[in-house]
Amino acid sequence: MAKRAAAKRKGRGSDAVEGAVNARQPCPCGSGKRYKACHGSSYGPADVIITRPFDGVAAECELIALREFVPSATAPLTLKEEGERKVTLATVLPMAAAALVRSDGEAFVGMQVQTRSGDISTDLGRSIRWALTAEPGDVLTVAADAREEARLQDVLADGAGLDVSVHADFAWWIPGEDEPTGEVALSLQRANEAIMPTERVAGVTAAYWVDAGDKAHIRWVRPEPEEKLLAAMARLSAKGELDLGENTRYAGCFRAHGLLVPVWDIDREMHAKEWEQPVAELGKRLDAALATVDAEPLTDAERRSRDGLRGRQVTLR
Repeated sequence: MAKRAAAKRKGRGSDAVEGAVNARQPCPCGSGKRYKACHGSSYGPADVIITRPFDGVAAECELIALREFVPSATAPLTLKEEGERKVTLATVLPMAAAALVRSDGEAFVGMQVQTRSGDISTDLGRSIRWALTAEPGDVLTVAADAREEARLQDVLADGAGLDVSVHADFAWWIPGEDEPTGEVALSLQRANEAIMPTERVAGVTAAYWVDAGDKAHIRWVRPEPEEKLLAAMARLSAKGELDLGENTRYAGCFRAHGLLVPVWDIDREMHAKEWEQPVAELGKRLDAALATVDAEPLTDAERRSRDGLRGRQVTLR
């Protein structure tokens, strides 16, 4: 009896997911390994890649944008356990640090960093936990390795979105009137020189105007499953309705962290705000097409369009 009781207690510990996954069962991440050898391990595996790390987070699309192509932006995080210190999510920190606490006590966690594990969400969770207790002036170069795993989904408040602020440079790295020195100053200079002008497209989620120099783009992270989104886009493409108006064209899309990011080439001479209405109108057309995908099979022309769209995809992660 004592052995059976001990076994039951053990099954409720780190070898189970809230009591739902047995240590000998396949890991929910889809790696094919047993849970105990995968995410049930105290440290988690370095070789298992989680292809959709932000799944289940309300701000999934914005997180992907901040991770992949927005150069300078910040967003305050709403955590499940709010304390005296607030944590701000950032695209890039000095020297690509995983997290830091400025001299004024404000804490930042970076998105565009070297990953320690195959799960970006776990790395972010570790960095957030570190930032909550670190001292002013402390810098975390790479996500901390901790026995107590905490994914981003575990620390963010349920349903919390992101109020993203896009910046023209990286001046927010330095508090108040402080002057950057040493490696921070050099890193700041290089970052400002490399930045591409970027602005959010108001009225829609996770759509950004980006001036790449020789041309400008609209990049829009979409939440739909890949095949459903492709079918809806093919339906629009077959009718010549997948563009954003005159002098624009659909350029292709890339996969990033489990979702598709369609990209449109647009006129560089138009201000970012001038694209709000065209993007909103395309969003309405896309929503209408998405509503028909499950009920109406694609026509021959639409299937050909889908094959053409699929041929213009690349995978980032």
